[in-house]
Amino acid sequence: MNYSPAFLEIDANAIRHNLQYFKSKLQGKTKVLAVIKAFGYGSDAIEIAKIIQNDIDYFAVAYCNEGVHLKKAGIKTPIIVLHPQKENLAAIIDYNLEPSIYNISILKNMLRLAEEQKLTDYPIHIKFNTGLNRLGFSRDQIENIFSLLKDNKSIKVVSLFSHLVASEDMNERDFSLLQISKFENIAVTFERIFGFLPDMHMTNTSGILNYPKAHFDMVRLGIGLFGLANDSKQSKYLKNVLTLKSVISQINQIEIGESVSYNRALIADHQMKTATIAIGHADGINRKLGKGKGFVSINNKRATIVGNVCMDMIMVDVTNIDCKEGDEVIVFDSQETIEELAKISETISYELITAISQRVERKIIN
Repeated sequence: MNYSPAFLEIDANAIRHNLQYFKSKLQGKTKVLAVIKAFGYGSDAIEIAKIIQNDIDYFAVAYCNEGVHLKKAGIKTPIIVLHPQKENLAAIIDYNLEPSIYNISILKNMLRLAEEQKLTDYPIHIKFNTGLNRLGFSRDQIENIFSLLKDNKSIKVVSLFSHLVASEDMNERDFSLLQISKFENIAVTFERIFGFLPDMHMTNTSGILNYPKAHFDMVRLGIGLFGLANDSKQSKYLKNVLTLKSVISQINQIEIGESVSYNRALIADHQMKTATIAIGHADGINRKLGKGKGFVSINNKRATIVGNVCMDMIMVDVTNIDCKEGDEVIVFDSQETIEELAKISETISYELITAISQRVERKIIN
């Protein structure tokens, strides 16, 4: 009953290796925050947290419910909620999560709740916008923040942070350096007005590698944990973490003139053999991989996806592959294949791996 024909292997040893690689790029006192939002980049956030919780300083998630799941699973490491909503602030406090505060409305609501509950020095993190124009205060608002917090003892600012726009793109190096400079100026202004300077963090995976001057007190490691560094020269030092597999459910002989998949997307012009694989777009296989563009691996040979990708299945050309029903099928098992499939799908590796459906079984190995 619990058997799933499609499953995602998560290599624990590879995660540990990748974490240590990024740690080797840091100064000894620099903290590490592991970003495990979106089910741990499509894997399993709880299992990832269990693997590395003793080797990092913070976790981060996007939304409150992600943090609650981790807390309920017994994770003790502090967790930042990067995009809290005012409606979730009470739950954030209930579960001892730490909110990112990115505008005056969220700050006022958090302060009100903290005072009502008679909290003392509850940790918050102030986000500043230095160019991404997504979330965050401007430098000009520091005085406003201070006016709200100057006589407050309920909450405590434990970090200031911002986000690089294009840390992986060296063509935008000047803009990244400008962002770093803006953030440093924000920190100077904050310290002058508040009289102290909390921890600072700005760099994501690519920023850790490309902008060591911006490591500050803490770095935020996300997709790099999974072996993807947005740079093939760096990825070669990392280990692949995720392997997506399925099985052959049926093999069909296709005659000339017969069609395969919905809308007769393939009409055979020669005799061929196809294998039906138990995985489809409901599992995360992008429909752009159909019609001869994408591929899987069967018995160490590439098999092209033919016809349209179905919700629960794909069909692949195995005319020249020795295989049988029940054989293992590998969708991807390396950084190179993930990047190649993402390119074919006209997307990025982030979207490809976070699209893996939750009905795909997760298996921790090593």
